Amino acid sequence: MIRKFGSFDVERREQMRGGPGTVTLEHLFHKDEFGGEHVRLCARLVIPPGSGIGPHEHDEEDEFFLILRGRAIVQDNETTAELGPGDTLLTGRGGSHSITCKGNETLEVLAFIVTY
Repeated sequence: MIRKFGSFDVERREQMRGGPGTVTLEHLFHKDEFGGEHVRLCARLVIPPGSGIGPHEHDEEDEFFLILRGRAIVQDNETTAELGPGDTLLTGRGGSHSITCKGNETLEVLAFIVTY
């Protein structure tokens, strides 16, 4: 299945998970388009400066982030780190995490959630 850039279903969430500002989710593929039953999210997140996703947990699922553009401050359980293009985060199994755009450049993140 091929989907061209700009043709994705777009969703905007204000104060996502209690975080500041607006996060745009570009759904690259929906869970029912995968052959397996364990994909919950496959999206490109666009997070402008000053915006982010507040702390939250993933029970019985894992979330993967790949930073595509910009800088992020991420919290993964007790660890806080700054991430940039090419950096990744794998979180879940009941752990808590958050992500916030750092600086003046919009943060773009590939996000993938699988359930188990």
